[in-house]
Amino acid sequence: MSDMITADLVDLDLSADTKEAAARALAERMVALGRVTDLEGFLADVAAREAQMPTGLDGGIGIPHCRSEHVTEPTLAFGRSAAGVDFGAADGPADLIFLIAAPAGADDAHLTILSSLARQLMNAEFTAALRSAGDAAAAAALIRGEEPAPAGDAAEETGDTADTGAVSAAASAETAPGSTGQDSGGPARPFRIVAVTSCPTGIAHTYMAAESLENAGREEGVEVVVETQGSAGFTRLDPAVIAAADGVILAHDVAVREKDRFAGKPTVDTGVKAAINRPGELIGEVRDKAARGEVTAAAADGPAGSGGATPVERGGESGEGYGAKLRKWLMSGVSYMVPFVAAGGLLIALGFAIGGYEINKAPSVMDHFVWTQADSWAALLFQIGGVAFAFLVPVLAGYIAYGMADRPGLVPGFVGGSIALTINAGFLGGLAAGLISGAVVLAIQRVPIPKALRGIMPVVVIPLVSAAVVGFLMFVVIGKPIASAQEGMTDWLNGLSGANAVLLGALLGLMMCFDLGGPVNKVAYTFATAGIAVASPSDSAMKIMAAVMAAGMVPPLAMALATTVRGRLFNAAERENGKAAWVLGASFISEGAIPFAAADPLRVIPSSMVGGAVTGALSMAFGATLRAPHGGIFVVPLIGNPLLYLVAIAAGVCVTTALVIVLKGLRKPVTGTSAQGPGGGTDPSAPTPGAKQPVAA
Repeated sequence: MSDMITADLVDLDLSADTKEAAARALAERMVALGRVTDLEGFLADVAAREAQMPTGLDGGIGIPHCRSEHVTEPTLAFGRSAAGVDFGAADGPADLIFLIAAPAGADDAHLTILSSLARQLMNAEFTAALRSAGDAAAAAALIRGEEPAPAGDAAEETGDTADTGAVSAAASAETAPGSTGQDSGGPARPFRIVAVTSCPTGIAHTYMAAESLENAGREEGVEVVVETQGSAGFTRLDPAVIAAADGVILAHDVAVREKDRFAGKPTVDTGVKAAINRPGELIGEVRDKAARGEVTAAAADGPAGSGGATPVERGGESGEGYGAKLRKWLMSGVSYMVPFVAAGGLLIALGFAIGGYEINKAPSVMDHFVWTQADSWAALLFQIGGVAFAFLVPVLAGYIAYGMADRPGLVPGFVGGSIALTINAGFLGGLAAGLISGAVVLAIQRVPIPKALRGIMPVVVIPLVSAAVVGFLMFVVIGKPIASAQEGMTDWLNGLSGANAVLLGALLGLMMCFDLGGPVNKVAYTFATAGIAVASPSDSAMKIMAAVMAAGMVPPLAMALATTVRGRLFNAAERENGKAAWVLGASFISEGAIPFAAADPLRVIPSSMVGGAVTGALSMAFGATLRAPHGGIFVVPLIGNPLLYLVAIAAGVCVTTALVIVLKGLRKPVTGTSAQGPGGGTDPSAPTPGAKQPVAA
């Protein structure tokens, strides 16, 4: 670490009062030594990492860090603040601040050194020595390891294997509570835990969490072996070690690699900071689960790679609250439903386009089909689309349950969704059926089951019991109230006219442009498609569908137009994205505006929402209708009042374009490689021209 930190990179009297100012003060020292080539670009990368998760740790430590293409060599700067700087730790401000800068392609040796520092930070004697260091040279020497290392560091820096041996020796003298077995002919063995730690950059939190878990294990007489999945790669735990473990702790903020290795064991799945701040609680929690015989749901029937997590958990963030999980469960169902909506809706729309609006009265093509008649082909398309539409509610319910409980949730979910159709409960019934199905399966999986019966649980017991329970609830208990609510909502939509319809169009336009393909956008889109997912949709339902599609086209088309008429306000990458946005917007793919919104959300998103609201309101006011749920300008022939519909889209695009240009024009001109925000401050959301944007590691 001798090249990584010098006295010039140490500030023992750091006067910054915010984390941004602290990062800037330490980064300026890196720039002065030629370790960082672009101060603003590097700070933008630091801010992007900080936005993913606060880097403050209990014990008065702040570790802002990132990997950046603006870093020439791995560098560490240290600052000591008398007043403290808030880095988001639960116990208050940090007085020891380490700014870690790693090149985008840092080699394994340097990252290993950085991980060694992260482990040292969990040693109270090491941090106490830093707080009492009298000069910058002494502090730098201590961090480099040139001063006598605090007790215990020698073993800690050698890696997980040495720690494991120490833990084993310390723990073998007594029986750990919750131990599940004994060594042959010897004393009861200690409780054994395997753990995985990982964070977005894989530099600091990953290794600090590992050290914290190992230390807590030593204190409690528990064997803890940790696999650190950091930037330097990872060494897989020996399968024999995993097989012998009594429990698993997964402390991560990015997906655990090869998670299926840990299936079938008591598992605690949490965020990486929980392992740093409360490792003892996590160890206690996994021991409690082992005592209850509670193992991961995928032990017997999960797909390869699942590791016992549901599809939502495998794709989401650790430590999410119930609200975030609920949103993802619902989005799981919607994401699987959308292809059925698109295929079925377009087939029905093509049937109407070829055979006219009376095609829904045609006889079954099984009874009458003439190869040379256009009406027969129109009827075929219409009837295929109708069959696809019939899957919408069952698929919605089935995959909401799948997102909650994995494959065991599919049977009750599809059964509940089909019942919702049978009793005319519609999409509201499908939502309820999916959530109930997932909850029922999760409840069944919590019941302790003898090992001999576990093999039949996923194929017999869970489908049988869950389908019966969900069917009873849907038919007898909640089905009728939901069907009444669905009927009331349909009647309300059919009665919309005048100002009410215009206001609804504006609201749907705002929702479509709020998160550009995210949950709010999907809510508006699902609301619209639910109305036309019938053989004979009402006029109001088709107006709503038209307004939703028109508003969703506005953001990407507006960004494309803005990059064309005021290209100097955008960097080269954005101008290139603007070319693609023309096609994406015309195809009704709102996500085409995401690169612009991610780089400058405070200007792009509000502007898009205003334009979307204008388009939605105008579309409703013009009485434009649409039977197809997707297609953009390519389904204009299927739109009622197509010319006025295009006028509504053009109006929204012009409004959004004008607002974006005005708001971006209020910024100070971009100089060099930095982007300035209003008032002259650096705008971390504004991208550096030609620079690669920071992404989560």
